[in-house]
Amino acid sequence: MKKFGLALQIVVGLILGIIAGIVFYGNPTLQTYLNPLGNIFMRLIKMIVVPIVVSSLVVGVAGVGDIKKLGKLGGKTILYFEIVTTAAIVVGLLFGNVFHPGSGVDMSHLAKTDIKSYVDTAHSTQSHSLADTFVNIVPTNFFESLMKGDMLAVIFFSVMFGLGVAAVGEKGKPVISFFQGASEAMFWVTNQIMKFAPVGVFALIGVTVSKFGVSSLLPLGKLVVSVYAAMLFFVVVVLGAVAKMAGTSLLSILKILKEEIILAYSTASSESVLPKVMEKMEKFGCPKAITSFVIPVGYSFNLDGSTLYQSLAALFIAQMYHIHMPLSTQITLVLVLMVTSKGIAGVPGVSFVVLLATLGSVGIPLEGLMFIAGIDRILDMARTVVNVVGNSLAAVIMSKWEGKYDSIKGLKFIESIKKAA
Repeated sequence: MKKFGLALQIVVGLILGIIAGIVFYGNPTLQTYLNPLGNIFMRLIKMIVVPIVVSSLVVGVAGVGDIKKLGKLGGKTILYFEIVTTAAIVVGLLFGNVFHPGSGVDMSHLAKTDIKSYVDTAHSTQSHSLADTFVNIVPTNFFESLMKGDMLAVIFFSVMFGLGVAAVGEKGKPVISFFQGASEAMFWVTNQIMKFAPVGVFALIGVTVSKFGVSSLLPLGKLVVSVYAAMLFFVVVVLGAVAKMAGTSLLSILKILKEEIILAYSTASSESVLPKVMEKMEKFGCPKAITSFVIPVGYSFNLDGSTLYQSLAALFIAQMYHIHMPLSTQITLVLVLMVTSKGIAGVPGVSFVVLLATLGSVGIPLEGLMFIAGIDRILDMARTVVNVVGNSLAAVIMSKWEGKYDSIKGLKFIESIKKAA
């Protein structure tokens, strides 16, 4: 008999959660019992993300030990991220113009959801420019950044510390050994936490369905279908073409990340799979120094699914209000999103905050967000999957661009997965 693997366990948890949510729709008792389970799982994930990133980066960077090489890697990574996220914005606009998901929607039949928390966050980040983002990458207090989970600041310090460890030579070897041991220990902890994933998924999806119900999807069904179709097109066509040009297989990446993709979709959280994605991409042939740098940075600068959704949602709201958006306005929207999607990276509810910061600049009513906030969780699940796949592929692209990709190691890993299946 084939092993009842983690991917299948998560799928079962997802299905049972949906069923429980439908059966107990609107019942606060279910939410009372399931909320703690879902929250515990997400807190366990958040607990291990920063230690894994720090330990992996210090070991990887110390192994390279060359600031010029890391500088070039950083420049290439940001350039690649900008190109791919711009492509995602264009795909979102393309689907919005072709399928017109907002046309014919009767707003009188739509429920409004309170978005005050998003508005408050947007107000607090209004003066937060792209330049501010780069300034804030440099932490004034590393331990404060650790406590806040400020990933970019943590990455910056870890890179500098790794370079320092490499610079002191023999004296730095005990430090490298410590972080190597810490990294391996944290990946062991990750594997233990993943055993709880099916329960966490069951709880999270059960609460979501019981709170909003399936009926909330019906009035905005065209938007949901358009978003999912655009996401699928972007992954298969755009990322597939990028992978092929780089001489790798997107299908292979999807196969090795099947458990992480299901988990990311179920939890709507990129953090829930960050440690395992880093571990698997390293086994796939990407060097630790590149994997531990590119993937965490990508979670702030390479949110392909989020930027695609933002452009499509902006068009949806415009169409719902019968606002004509000529090509010049849509080009302006692309340029604004290219900046705002990076300028407040790491802010909770980032997609909604970016839309709040963007819609006003092209004359679209912010009130339109209240109509789609209720189904945002369903859309966020798809966004998260695309973000995860995009960042995983980025690690391979950067490894190949740097001439560091180990294709033999990658093939062996794929073969080991096939045998285990």
